[in-house]
Parts: sequence; C-alpha cells; structure tokens
Amino acid sequence: MWEEGSQSRLLADLEALGQYVVVARGGNGGRGNARFTSSTNQYPRLAEAGERGEGKTLRLELKLLADVGIIGAPNAGKSSLLAAVSKARPKVADYPFTTLEPHLGVVEWRRKSFVMVDIPGLIEGAHMGAGLGIEFLRHIERTDVLVHVVDGAVEDPQETYRQINLELGQHSSELLDKPQIVIINKIDVPRAIEWSRTLQAELKKDGIETHLVSVATRDGVESLLDTVVNTLHATRHERDVQWEHVKAQEVPVLRPRPQTGAQVSVRDGIYVVDAPGSDRIAAMVDLGDWDAKMQFHDHLRRRGVLSALEQAGISTGDTVRLGVKEWEWE
Repeated sequence: MWEEGSQSRLLADLEALGQYVVVARGGNGGRGNARFTSSTNQYPRLAEAGERGEGKTLRLELKLLADVGIIGAPNAGKSSLLAAVSKARPKVADYPFTTLEPHLGVVEWRRKSFVMVDIPGLIEGAHMGAGLGIEFLRHIERTDVLVHVVDGAVEDPQETYRQINLELGQHSSELLDKPQIVIINKIDVPRAIEWSRTLQAELKKDGIETHLVSVATRDGVESLLDTVVNTLHATRHERDVQWEHVKAQEVPVLRPRPQTGAQVSVRDGIYVVDAPGSDRIAAMVDLGDWDAKMQFHDHLRRRGVLSALEQAGISTGDTVRLGVKEWEWE
C-alpha cells in the first residue's frame, strides 16, 4: 500500500490474516440534538456535525498468497509441473510465454496441503519490465519456498539458471534469501541427460542439491514433492519461532480533548472565533430558524463566546466567523 505524491512511500505491507493498518483517520463524531436536552430545553434544535477526516490518495498492489512459487525461464515446464501436482489447469503449449497470468493450485501430498503459484516465465531484464516479469515478480514475494524449474533440454542450462537468479536479486534481495528447490526438467529428452548432469555437478559444488525430473513422465516428481513438503514445514517452523519474539503493539489510550475557553481574533475586519466543539454546532445550525438561532445564542453564551466577542470590541453589523459559518452581529 503506497501513498501517492511527489515521492511515493510505502505505508503498509499486509501479509497475515486479520492484519490491518489505519492510513487515514476519520474525524470525531458529533453529538446529536438529543445530547442537548435539558430541563429548560426539551426540544433542542442544535446538533454537532462530525469533524472532517483525513484524505489520502493510495496505490494498492495485490500480491497473491501462496506457499510455494514456481519460477523459471519461458517454456521450462512450470505450468506442466503445476498441472501434474494439482488440479489447476493452466494453459500448456510448446512455445514461450504460454502463461500470461499467475495460476494457483492446491497440492495435496502425504496428508499435507499447500498452495503453489505459477508465474509467467522470466527473461533478462524482467525486473525492469522486460517480458511479463515486473508485473508478476511481486506475487512470489509472499511465498515461503521457491521451486526453480530449469529446462534441461536447452543448450546452456547453467546460464539460464544464473540469469533467473540474477533477475530475482535485482527485483528484491529478499527473494534470494528464500529456500529454493532446483529441479532440472525434461530429462526424458535424450540430449538433456548429459547437460542436466553437468549443471547438477556444478550446483553441488555450491552446496545446492537438484532434482532431475520429467514432468511429462512424472519421473522424480514424488521425490520433489517430499522435498517441498519438508522444506515448507521447516520454513514455517522458523517463521513461527520468530513471531513468538514479536511483542504485541501497545493498545492506544484514547482520552477526550480538554475543552478550552473561546478565543477571538480580528482578521481583515472579521471577528474570528476559536471555540473547539462550537464550530461543529455552527456548521449545522439553521440561523433562519428562530428557535435554533436562540438555542445557538444560548450555547455561545454558556461557552463564553459572547463575552469574548464583547471584550474584543464587536459592535452591531460586524461579521463573526466560527468554523465555516459566518453571520452578522446583532
């Protein structure tokens, strides 16, 4: 949630169920005419208008809530993976950018369930808007685990793997801190075996384990799901431990504002009255109604407004301003 202006700034990032934030405060409510009932005034015609609230122009960004995000280059097999492990039916075809919008699917595995999101393929410059990247990279910011699908049938899967991670880091360094499960897909293609083994050996030197998978034949998919479930469980446990140390926000104590005496100043020949609370009544009173006018006059007397005006030297015919209301002094 961003506040628009000369320089936009982030106001809040809501990511938990029941989380909320106040971005613009409403004004205090006014008292109705029933609150002005007294032994001498059984039918009050006065009432207070509520104070004006704050106004802001906001820009809201939707980020899909999913547990696992599937990332990778176009045509790597991300949509095929989602379709193979869930009941989601994204469009699957043998050409790049088949996926034009994120797809969510619920995966049930070994009595566990989690939500996966498949986003359009990332290409070089995605963090700056190339392809469809910048529109959907934000959707994986909410995920706990990333599944990085590498097309094992391309000539240089190592470079594809590095390029995708480069785009993630340039969009947000936090994405690189998420647990990432790397799978090399399409090992059913003969030429992919050798290239996949090379990438697997290279990543193992960096301590990164990979899964050799064929989504088409489902080879390696069960082992992949076991890893996803275990990684997701460990990540959630670590997050829950961190939340235990977060202190609850102190509940604010709301106290009524003390009433102050009326103050009068003269500006350009107009007697301007500062009387908190009375300005709301003035905004609502119908000075053309004799009863309402008399009750308003009595209110000003009790609040000390009349004596303050007289001390300021007001005379018949002068203009009085109280809040948004102006009238001629009689």
